[in-house]
Amino acid sequence: MNKALLLSLVLFLCQCTPEPNKKEDITEEKYQEPIEISAPKPPCAIQDSLLASGLLNVHALNPNIRVHLRYTVTNNFLHTDLYGCLETAYLQAEAASMLSKAQDALTALDSNLHLLTWDATRPRSVQWKMWKALQMPLDQKVRFVSNPRNGSLHNFGCAVDLTICNQDNIPLDMGTDFDYFGRAASTRNEALLVTEGLLTQQQLENRRLLRRVMRQVGFSTISSEWWHFNAMSREAANAKYSIVE
Repeated sequence: MNKALLLSLVLFLCQCTPEPNKKEDITEEKYQEPIEISAPKPPCAIQDSLLASGLLNVHALNPNIRVHLRYTVTNNFLHTDLYGCLETAYLQAEAASMLSKAQDALTALDSNLHLLTWDATRPRSVQWKMWKALQMPLDQKVRFVSNPRNGSLHNFGCAVDLTICNQDNIPLDMGTDFDYFGRAASTRNEALLVTEGLLTQQQLENRRLLRRVMRQVGFSTISSEWWHFNAMSREAANAKYSIVE
């Protein structure tokens, strides 16, 4: 075989021989979607205080209970955010268990209805802010805000403010909003309020439904606020628990 033919054959074979597999580039980005990493939530001093007092998260106890704390937003009579980072409601274990049973009773009547908690345990420091902000004579003021010197059942973790909402979180019409200080918020003489046009019959029936499920598990009402329920007396709370400051 002459040299020219041999050289041509070598060149042909070199062109036909496949290159060895290249090592995969480990720096190549295979995933274009960014990985979402949740930022850690900053400490919440008020929540830490409630947990340290042995209180229970009512929504964690019964997920059917909805929570919208009205003092964590500005939609309240003070138009001020009083709770800041607090996003859920806490109660003493006994009161939380009662509230869970009330929700179960409501679910049994209509699975589309939920208790909607507006306020539960309220530190006394917040109670002082409310007390000082409410500008009215003392004999009227005590009808709406308990004197912080004595301690409110909210301060003990034994009272809850709430309503009923549907599965879309729309509250049933109870005639007034939370923290309304007029006659229409009263639980006294509600039939007369209907006669006077301050309440409708449907609003009254909605209130009665709320009272029905709450009372049957042991909660009691007060005359000035349809939304307020006590799990026990002040004397019982004082004997069992300490005020959350």
